[in-house]
Order: sequence, then structure tokens, then C-alpha cells
Amino acid sequence: MPNLLDPITRHAAASPTAVALRTDTGPRTYPELHDASLRYASALREAGVGVGDRVLLVAPSVPEFVVAYMGIQAIGAVVVPVNTMSTATELTYFLTDSGAQLAIGWHRLGPTVAEAAGAAGIPSWTLAPGAPTDCAPIAEPVDRAGDDTAAILYTSGTTGKPKGAQLTVGNLLAAGEIGTAVSRSTAADRTGTGLPLFHVFGQASVMMAAFAGGGSLSLLERFTPAGMVEMLRRDGLTVVCGVPTMWNAMLHTAGDTGPTDFAHLRVAVSGGASLPGEIGRQFEARFGCTILEGYGLTETTAMATFNDTDRAGKVGSVGSVVPRLGVEIRDPDGRPCATGTVGEVYVRGATVMKGYWNRPDATAAVLGRDGWFRTGDLGTFDEDKDLRIVDRLKDLIIRGGYNVYPSEIEETLYRHPDIVEAAVVGVPDDHYGEEVAAVVSVRAGSTLTGEQLTEWSRNRLSAYKIPRIVQFVDALPKGTTGKILKRAIDRDELRASSA
Repeated sequence: MPNLLDPITRHAAASPTAVALRTDTGPRTYPELHDASLRYASALREAGVGVGDRVLLVAPSVPEFVVAYMGIQAIGAVVVPVNTMSTATELTYFLTDSGAQLAIGWHRLGPTVAEAAGAAGIPSWTLAPGAPTDCAPIAEPVDRAGDDTAAILYTSGTTGKPKGAQLTVGNLLAAGEIGTAVSRSTAADRTGTGLPLFHVFGQASVMMAAFAGGGSLSLLERFTPAGMVEMLRRDGLTVVCGVPTMWNAMLHTAGDTGPTDFAHLRVAVSGGASLPGEIGRQFEARFGCTILEGYGLTETTAMATFNDTDRAGKVGSVGSVVPRLGVEIRDPDGRPCATGTVGEVYVRGATVMKGYWNRPDATAAVLGRDGWFRTGDLGTFDEDKDLRIVDRLKDLIIRGGYNVYPSEIEETLYRHPDIVEAAVVGVPDDHYGEEVAAVVSVRAGSTLTGEQLTEWSRNRLSAYKIPRIVQFVDALPKGTTGKILKRAIDRDELRASSA
């Protein structure tokens, strides 16, 4: 019977000197991580936490997150990892909605976690460097069923309250195995990331994949481009994982470095948002490494498609369907679309969630009895059976009856030499229904105007796609993974600025 600790248990026995975690204070071997996880499990058990109990975990990407996460798994409990920027009100909601028995918060987060736990009437623990070491480890991890819930990850909640996606033991183990397979990872690989581990990308595609392959994992507590570049050098990373805004930030920080400075880097894995081709090209030139894009969601344990490492990626594509999953493109009536036709993306297979926690109606709305999950993303397959994500269904702009895909316009804007970041959204318009608006940040010293950018776009885009509203900002709003948050852009302000 499986447990999420199984890969660590296996490598601890087979390779007792192999490094599992690389940290500022030195490496931790697989046996050391295994022992620390079982000790944490013992402390949880002594506190009355048992099989199926939910435990809230609020911590950044530090080794102690891994120890607590795996300790929770070892005793068969359910981890509820949430954003470290959550307010007390948000934390109280997560605690009450999940019915958590315990809240664990990183020591640098202050009293917020304890306050929320108190409001929910449950105990709280402080997670500090080193984690508990004074407990004797439990004898062995609890046996679990593959369809047992291992983690509840709350979605961003763009409409209504956030929903908790239930990821099973089987989902997360499969995600790790698939991630290892598609990236061709081995025990010799050194993986690193600045992604938060409380997010599905960092948790499934990075942490679980690194441990499945038996390689090491390097973590940044908080992403900074300089910190990421330094970690690349310090730990000799062969695999690095991030989102497009991270690669873009690294390009503007790396200075006069070139490919020879990162000769050990084998592959950069990108997800979370569409990768502008210009950023990919510049990254390869600077770091000597191709960025390979993948696609997945929280509800699919971050898995669906990935670019083949043997083909060096395809600009604009998120790759082909990964092993153990199926992907279809369907029209509004649910019928499969022909090659090259845009439709909604559906996913089925080993990593598709069990359902939303205590939300049967919401589950039924996206997860059919046949196991196909409706992603809400628009995409198309090309002749090579590679998937291209056109946009989120909800982000589609309809201007004067024409469909406008923001990602296509963003890709074009990133080719302008002054543009650092760009986001395109639709704003209400009395005549066209919606108008195309671009929110951009530019390089220091740029004198670019909105009129100039609109005119520059005129030679590169069809007339109905040209952004006629342009707003300049110092930086675009981002989530904790670095993904640009379009929902945080004020459409009313954009509309008013165009009047």
C-alpha cells in the first residue's frame, strides 16, 4: 500500500549518501530527510493527529516545509498547504472549510496563523528551523490507498470562495513519476526552484518529481532573480523550474553572464502561464539552455502536456500529452474538435483530482462521470499532436464579433525592445462590446508612449487585435508563483482612462 514518503524511503535505503536537499547550511541526505519526516510524524501522532485528519501548513519553500509535509503524509493525515501571504480571515476560512485539526505556521510569519487557529478553535504550532527532533521516529509510514486524499489545495477563487481540490496519494505519486519521465531526470540531477511549494507546480512537478528520480532539490525561500542565478551557480543545478516572469527577471539581472557560466544546466521547466517566445529565445542565448514548457492545473496535479526534451521545445506549444493521461479538445457541445480547431481542453488520467472538498455540485460541473476534467482553457492540437493553449476561456475578448486571444497580443508586445512585462485584457465598450487594453511596464529610461505602441502594433497585428488602450505601470500585479494576475487589473480604471 502506498504512502507519499515512499520515494524518500526507497532512496534512503538504496543510496544512503545521496543528497535529498541542498540548503544554505549544507546538504541533507535522503536518510536524514526520512528520519526527520518520521520524527515529525511522531510529534503529530502524540498530539492526536491521525489518519484522514487535515493539517494546515503555512510555510515558504524551506527544508522544514518538506519535513512537515512528509511527516503529515507519513501518519496518513491530509496536508492543506496555503499561501504564506494569506490574511487571518483567509486562513480562518481554510481552517473551517477543511475542518483542520491543527495549524502549522512558519516562525517568520508572525501571529497570523495562531490567531486564525484560535478563531477556529484549534491548536497551532510554530515551524522553526530544524523542526522537532526530540521525538523518536515512528516505525514506518502508514499504508494508504491510492485514492485516499493526501492534500487539499485551494484554488485561487476568482469567483466565489476558493474550492479545495482533493489530490490523492495516487495523484501525487503519479505526478512525480511522470515529471521524472518527461524531463529525463536521474539520481544525478540537481533540481532547483524559486517556486512556492504550497503551489501545485512546486509541490508536484518539482518536489515530488525530484524525489521520484532520486536527485537533489534546492530551494529559494523567496524568489529573487539574483538569488536564483546564485543558486544555479552554487549548487550546479542541472534542472531549474519556474514561471515566465522568473525567466524574464533573470534575463534582466544576469548581467554579462553567458552560456559557459551555466554549462551544467540541462533543462529549464516552465509552466503556470504562457511563455512568450521572445523570452524563451533570449533565455537560451544567455543561459545556453532551452526552456521547455508544460501545461497542467491544480486539478490535474500540474500534469497534462510537456515539450519533448529530445526536440528542444517548440515555441508557442506546451508539448504533447504526457504518459498516463489523455487530452481532448472539444467544442461547446462537447464534441471532439478537428486538428487545428480551437476548443476547450479536457484532461483525463492518473493525475486528475478526486474532486472538490465538500463541493459535489462544483465537482459535477467540471468532472464528468467518465473522468474527463473541463479545464476552462482554450487550446488546439497541431499536426504534430502538440498542444497550444490559446487562452483562458474567461479571458477571451470578443471585439465587434471577432475573437481576440490576449496571449497572441502579449507575445507580440514582448517583441518590442522597451517592453519588460505585458498583460492584455478586455474592457467594456459601448460600440464594440469589448475593447483591447494593454497594461505594460517598460525598461528604465524608455520614452515609449501609448500612441507609439498602438502604432507599432498596427504593422504586426490585425486591426481588431490592436491594443487601443495602453496603461503604463511600474510592475504588473503577480501572485506568489510570479504569475501575472489579470484579475487584479482594474478594468474600470482602464475604461475611464480611454474616455
